[in-house]
Amino acid sequence: MAASPVHLIIGASGAIGSATARRLADDGATLVLAGRDEAALDALASDTGGKARVVDARQIDQVGALVDEVVQEYGRLDGVANLAGSVLLKPAHLTSEQEWLDTIATNLTSAFAVVRAAAPAMRKTGGSIVLASSAAAQTGIANHEAIAAAKGGVISLMLSAAATYGAKGVRVNAVAPGLVASKMTEKLVSNEQQAEASRQMHVLGRLGEGDDVAAAVAWLLDPATSWVTGQVIGVDGGLGHIRTRARG
Repeated sequence: MAASPVHLIIGASGAIGSATARRLADDGATLVLAGRDEAALDALASDTGGKARVVDARQIDQVGALVDEVVQEYGRLDGVANLAGSVLLKPAHLTSEQEWLDTIATNLTSAFAVVRAAAPAMRKTGGSIVLASSAAAQTGIANHEAIAAAKGGVISLMLSAAATYGAKGVRVNAVAPGLVASKMTEKLVSNEQQAEASRQMHVLGRLGEGDDVAAAVAWLLDPATSWVTGQVIGVDGGLGHIRTRARG
């Protein structure tokens, strides 16, 4: 059995996932780093001392098998963060059926798969599950119908799971980021006019970085937050709840 906390990060190769892994590694955690980009996972594992595992989080059976593997190898699972996700900015009438299905699978099905597998694995010892929602799930933003629906579903899933498993000491929370600069959002922020428009929507006047959100994820995984469950932590530069004034 591992002496240090055992944390599973799904979507570990992304901006938020990799920043979370580095924070947890600095705190001495035992890490299992999962996702679809094998090369990026291997590099991150080398940097953090974690173990890389290729998994498609949209596949419920793959997530279940991965959680079983972690528990078998380390004897327990203390925390899991599902940071797999995607971005789709289109109005509903221009969103294809396949884009809708992919958005739901990547963002909501992956979150359900994590809860389904991890909560029972934590019932004997307790633990923390962190899911990724979005500021777009909490305020109306044009052209976000599919992603807002998926991320809103994550919040509802989180609330129900927190109620279901809380008596067993399993905490379930969510982070709700604003626009974070990353490979996934590169097309959105590479155009300076679009990037500036996005910055203007965030009252703090800048886009997020992976480590901004990772700080909240790591905090929610920490046993020091053992009385925090059923919460949505907005890490969004104010986007979710605050309207900006024109700058200048």
